[in-house]
Amino acid sequence: MSGKLATRLREGTKQSHSLAENADFIQCFLKGVVEKTSYRQLLGNFYFVYTALEEQLTQHQNHPLLSQLYFPELYRQQSLATDLSYYWGPQWQTAITPSDATQRYVDRINDIAIADPILLVAHSYTRYLGDLSGGQLLKKLAQRGMSLPQGQGIAFYEFDDIQTPKTFKATYRQSLDSLHLDEATITRIVDEANLAFKLNMELFKEVEGNLIQAIGQMIFSHLTRSRRNRQTPWSTELGDPTALQPQD
Repeated sequence: MSGKLATRLREGTKQSHSLAENADFIQCFLKGVVEKTSYRQLLGNFYFVYTALEEQLTQHQNHPLLSQLYFPELYRQQSLATDLSYYWGPQWQTAITPSDATQRYVDRINDIAIADPILLVAHSYTRYLGDLSGGQLLKKLAQRGMSLPQGQGIAFYEFDDIQTPKTFKATYRQSLDSLHLDEATITRIVDEANLAFKLNMELFKEVEGNLIQAIGQMIFSHLTRSRRNRQTPWSTELGDPTALQPQD
């Protein structure tokens, strides 16, 4: 085994993480421009992604390696359902369908769960660590940007079963490092994490159209013109590209 997995993932995804965190949609979000139509579309797409990931992680909870990363307290499906009910109404399940990029993401998760389930580690890492790290800041930005009523529309960012995120993240990384993996497997997991970042970027790209329609091309271009290669508040926390809180 060559190197601890948590470190290898952090170091091996730096470039992908930088590209993802500079996605135009995320940069607008950081500047407080959060528009309900594009935002609820993104949450709808996330619902399908998290449903697939969590179904597969649950199905493999007794896997000799994946069992060490079975943390249902991280799961987001029900939180997303709560938010989607707020944004779309009680019939939200008939209002959302997976976009093309979402379907590719879901298909990838389901395919590796059959062919090489250890690669689910990469998707768990890129989604949950970032969600847990950036939730509080993103929640505030969403509340302010969309003028949300107190406690409404932000369940995605709330982890009720995790009292101390810093401690939990340390436990999660220790679990990654405790996996007994050979070099070839570590390399496959890092490669899959880079693919996960790419799949996330495709989701963000899809919803940009609604955002541009809402705020106008000129404002959108102004907001995203000078953000390249700028260090963002979450640059030290590699995980989901929406991780907006420095590493603890």
